[in-house]
Formats: sequence, structure tokens, C-alpha cells
Amino acid sequence: MLNDFKTFIMRGNVMDMAVGIIVGAAFTKIVTSLVDDIIMPPIGLLTKGTDFSNLFISLSPQQYETLAQAQAAGAPILRYGLFLNALIQFLIVAFAIFMLIRMLNNLSKPKTATPDTKPCTYCYTTIPIMATRCPNCTSELKPA
Repeated sequence: MLNDFKTFIMRGNVMDMAVGIIVGAAFTKIVTSLVDDIIMPPIGLLTKGTDFSNLFISLSPQQYETLAQAQAAGAPILRYGLFLNALIQFLIVAFAIFMLIRMLNNLSKPKTATPDTKPCTYCYTTIPIMATRCPNCTSELKPA
């Protein structure tokens, strides 16, 4: 059983998945920093200094001025600002993955090779593209 497990772990797919998870975790930290430190401040500036992470709706009859006050009182709250941050992070990650996959697809597209043969227009056997006479039926062909 231990050997089977070792064989399973050492498979290429499992190792690729492990590397992908580790790189994904590091990429998530980068995207989180990008959203929180680079993208959200200008958006907050455009919305007159609104800090999205502090946006909330109190579900209790008591209204609170700040998120910290509502949390200290233990009031039920909807923290929709954090949801907006998470949504923006998701869109950035999805776009980055889309661009990466698109680039990889462009790199892996097979190059279309120019044909080096053609069918004879008289006997339909395959002949070299530069042939001017069919070696099978000896018909004279138009140049390619």
C-alpha cells in the first residue's frame, strides 16, 4: 500500500497540481496586494475617499457610524465592501489567467506547413507540388 501511494504521489499530474497550488497561493498574495494597495486607493479617491473594506449595512435596528463600532457591539452586519474587494480580486485573477492561457494557446498553435504534394489533375495520384509532368500518367501539368 505504501508503494502504491508513493507511485501515486510521484505521478506527473499530482506533482503538476502541487506546483500549481503553490504558485496559485503566491499569485493570490500578489493579486490581493495589487487590489488593496494599487487599485482600490484610486477607486476610493474617485468615490471621495470611500474605503470599500469599511462599507457595511447593519441588520439590527441600532445604526452604527463605523464598522468597528458595529463589530464591538456584536451587531449582525453585511460587510458588502469586503465583497466588492473580493469581487475585484476575482476579476483581476480571472483576467490574468485568461491572458496567460491565451498566450500559451498562441505559443502552442501548430504552424501550418505548406503542402509539398498535390493531386494530379488527371489521374489523382499524389505527386510533388513542383512537378510539371505526372510520373504515373505522364500528363503535362500546369506549374504550381
